Amino acid sequence: MVDIYTKNYCPFCHKALALLEELKVEFKNHDITDTPEVMEELSKKSGFKTVPQVFVGEKCLGGYSDIAALHEKGELLPLLKA
Repeated sequence: MVDIYTKNYCPFCHKALALLEELKVEFKNHDITDTPEVMEELSKKSGFKTVPQVFVGEKCLGGYSDIAALHEKGELLPLLKA
């Protein structure tokens, strides 16, 4: 299962969501706009202090630029479908 953590005002979050939708990948969007405690937990888990954060299971793939780069190389879909 793919989980994406976003904030509603973040343009990169919107781009990441659009990419996942374009790829027709099943995902769950966790809007953490008003939950700083969740952001703090995510930062500990992933090492990132920004959103979006895309996870496949427990593995963090990074943010929008990371998944876009993986997509450019043809490596994203196999990771998301794993």
